[in-house]
Amino acid sequence: MSDSTGAMMQRRWSVCALLFFAATINYMDRQVIALLKPTLQTQLGWNEIGYSNVVLAFQIAYAAGLLLMGRTIDRLGTKRGFSLAVVVWSIAAMAHAGARTVAQFAAARFALGLGESGNFPASIRTVAEWFPKKERALATGIFNSGANIGALITPLVVPWITYRFGWPMAFVLTGGLGLVWVVVWWLRYKLPSQDSGLSAAELEYIRSDPPEVVQRGVPLKVLVLHRQTWAIAVGRLLTDPIWYIYLFWVPDFLSRRFHLDLKAMALPLFVVYSGATVGSICGGWTSSALLKRGWTVNESRKSALLVCAVAVAPVMVAAYTEHVWVAVGLVAIAAGAHQGWSANMYTLASDMFPKTAVGSVVGLGSMVGAVGGMFAAKIVGYILQWTGSYTSIFVIAGSAYLVALAMVQGLAPRVEPVEVLTD
Repeated sequence: MSDSTGAMMQRRWSVCALLFFAATINYMDRQVIALLKPTLQTQLGWNEIGYSNVVLAFQIAYAAGLLLMGRTIDRLGTKRGFSLAVVVWSIAAMAHAGARTVAQFAAARFALGLGESGNFPASIRTVAEWFPKKERALATGIFNSGANIGALITPLVVPWITYRFGWPMAFVLTGGLGLVWVVVWWLRYKLPSQDSGLSAAELEYIRSDPPEVVQRGVPLKVLVLHRQTWAIAVGRLLTDPIWYIYLFWVPDFLSRRFHLDLKAMALPLFVVYSGATVGSICGGWTSSALLKRGWTVNESRKSALLVCAVAVAPVMVAAYTEHVWVAVGLVAIAAGAHQGWSANMYTLASDMFPKTAVGSVVGLGSMVGAVGGMFAAKIVGYILQWTGSYTSIFVIAGSAYLVALAMVQGLAPRVEPVEVLTD
């Protein structure tokens, strides 16, 4: 293949890059409040239950929004639906700067949750539009790693902004990045069939999967009748809350257990989310590599999920160690394994359902996961308020994935296309 032909075959990866940056901004906006938790508690007088209520407001809106935004994106199409979601969450992120009470922060978090709920349904639908099945897990792992990059960058920039300009500017500056992204997305994104910059060879490659039977929207009432829909939903229900714990409480864990301040925790958090980034890409690469070696979709996806579930387990001892870097290493491995797990769980939707239903299935699964996160927010808040210890929290985190995999296997023993009938 000539260099020019090779370049023409890479258009789909530029689309993946846009998804990567959207996920990066999404998680920057989401994580700012976790980093500022000690500062806000000191300045505004919150307790653990008050903070958990702020997190819960996000989770409620995120859960409801996932179901709504999944359907909205399937109806509006990827370009318009994704743009709407990012505009909403960017404005909501900047609105945090004007909040002073728990109720005001909760309102801003609620709006943020509604907007951010559109990110992953839109991204998974985009991957289904632009990538053949054999590359979808890798593409998902790459764009999903943007979440970790966002969570990695945030501890580096938020302390500097906070100490130099005050905590409100941390919300304003990170929130404004999303509006810049929307402009680029609107100017650049097209469906493969409408993209004049796409070569005929790459378009043929993108369309190399067998044609799908269903080419129109599938009602949610039809999707919920399939066990495969609930395999994805249950897998997300049991594991998504664990990621929210890493995202919203790891800074507090480092502060509480090892007495690190906002500046001192920057490097440990960098390590944690670097691990998550590596895990996201490796998890997606693993199943894609197994597919290219001739493994079935079922074998490759389930094997990757098993490896991730086993890798998470050692985090159960993180709260026992006296050494900060041992704890950081265990959490980093667990966060990476979660992201590898997540990349393959997202891909299962596009493996089993037609493109016109992917946004809805991902939205439903993510909504169920966010509902689990709602309960996790309150449970963690009360555990910390009553015991002051993360021991039981990490035990739950380390065991959830093996239980989830067993349930996924029971509900979807074979990963294969679902015959979805709309009439």
